Amino acid sequence: MARPLRIEYPGAFYHITARGNERKDIFKGAQDYEKFLSYLEASTQRYGAIIHVYCLMGNHYHLLLETPLGNLSQIMRHINGSYTTYFNTRRKRAGHLFQGRYKAILVDADGYAGGLSRYIHLNPLRAGLSSRPEHYRWSSYQYYIGKKKTPEWLKLDFILGYFGRRISTAQNRYHEFVNALVDKEYVSPLKDTLASTILGGFDFVNEIKDKYLSSKELDRNLPALTELLRGPSLEEISNVVKAKLSEDPVLLKKATLYLCHRYSGRTLKEIGTHFGIGESAVSQASSRFRLMLDKGIKLRKKIDTTSKKLKK
Repeated sequence: MARPLRIEYPGAFYHITARGNERKDIFKGAQDYEKFLSYLEASTQRYGAIIHVYCLMGNHYHLLLETPLGNLSQIMRHINGSYTTYFNTRRKRAGHLFQGRYKAILVDADGYAGGLSRYIHLNPLRAGLSSRPEHYRWSSYQYYIGKKKTPEWLKLDFILGYFGRRISTAQNRYHEFVNALVDKEYVSPLKDTLASTILGGFDFVNEIKDKYLSSKELDRNLPALTELLRGPSLEEISNVVKAKLSEDPVLLKKATLYLCHRYSGRTLKEIGTHFGIGESAVSQASSRFRLMLDKGIKLRKKIDTTSKKLKK
């Protein structure tokens, strides 16, 4: 199994899922569910995790969590590791409890947290474990609608804040929001996930790529990273630039090479082969054109317009 791409930074939100090995149950009774919840609580105390939403199913679980300290790996080692030790000890077994690595999707919280929370809370209905989300005991939904006193470690304010300032109003509106999809077909908000790694709009994805995925230290052999960093093809970029700068052949070639270097995600070797030059020449030509942009306002405007078209 390919190693997943983990993007960690302070304040990140994630949709987390983990399944039992061979899809077997990881929860066999109330004590198991309660024990797992205790590890969620401990993760907030020891590692600063913020748990916004949870739903524990028979053979898997869902979390929507935030990492103020940027320490997702540490948090998940605690949760899954501690629970595996407990489960194995209690049942006198050994070996893996979970199927491979947990899945962590980085989420643009402002755009998707509400929809994801509904998706998570409706899980028991999709699995046929309950007819109403409020009837399912092992999810955070009961607290979101005010049916039970919320434990201190579970944070509802962020999501309920989208539904009203007064807690009672927000709870009622959230109840309507979730129940609007009960007994109805709907599209999962996770369908928009890019490279099984990021769920967010164009600006969010590009901000993450610029801030956290451009480092030379990253493992370029990760399939998800390759998919995220690979932009439009060299031919597509050439066609877009040609439509904007066709009146000047010399400028056209320089601009095309620069934009291929900046946006295609291809290696220097791939770009060099396309233009018939060496790898070092690609970097040098791109740097020289960057200096031209710094000095020429009109040229910079043309390239900015072209860049926006490429991003779309």
